[in-house]
Amino acid sequence: MAETNNLIAHLIELRGRVLNAVISVFVVFLCLVYFAQDLYHWLATPLLDTLPEGAQMIATDVASPFFAPFKLTMVLSFFIAIPVILYQIWGFVAPGLYKNEKRLVAPLLFSSTLLFYLGMAFAYYVVFPLAFAFFSSVAPEDVVINTDISSYLNFVLKIFFAFGLAFEIPVAVVLMCWTGVTTPEKLRAKRPYVIVGVFVVGMLLTPPDIISQTLLAIPMWILYELGIIVGSTYSSKKETIEQDDS
Repeated sequence: MAETNNLIAHLIELRGRVLNAVISVFVVFLCLVYFAQDLYHWLATPLLDTLPEGAQMIATDVASPFFAPFKLTMVLSFFIAIPVILYQIWGFVAPGLYKNEKRLVAPLLFSSTLLFYLGMAFAYYVVFPLAFAFFSSVAPEDVVINTDISSYLNFVLKIFFAFGLAFEIPVAVVLMCWTGVTTPEKLRAKRPYVIVGVFVVGMLLTPPDIISQTLLAIPMWILYELGIIVGSTYSSKKETIEQDDS
């Protein structure tokens, strides 16, 4: 009976946490929806700045001028509300963690959010201008570049997600070192394979041009090295804690 009551209590708490996360996204959306058109123009600026003279963006679907900015606002609301969402997750799982686990998870939640934002910012301010300039420069002379607004939105959202996820590499490395799945020494020994792997991933996650592939692969490699450095620190801390407990 007690176990049933505990399960019900946890489910009620989980429902409350999920509801708070959904409300946070909805509140951010209400604050941004008025600026939906401006937000889309901001998102399209890297492409508009590189289009040839006379080229422009178009809407091939009747409802695209409304739904494209609306979809962007919804996705952006979720991205902005990620700290609140992670806080709700932390509030739910924290009571079941040991003290040393809390010391690891809390900074990882913060750093994973920051790295995801940095990945998106890197894509917008570095990758987009270079990639779009490359695409515009290689277009045949008899081809007029008129990009559909919905297609462009889907394209940039995929790139945002790819770079945001790629920038989570240090968090993944630290977790693997902390849990004992691997060690910093083994990760250093696999460096040549990782270098090849990040370029393969860059090829799969980015448009088929060497610029964007390289701009994803090199940061992934750097972040991998950073993860090894931080993972070595957390491994040392774990060994110290285990020695103290014994």
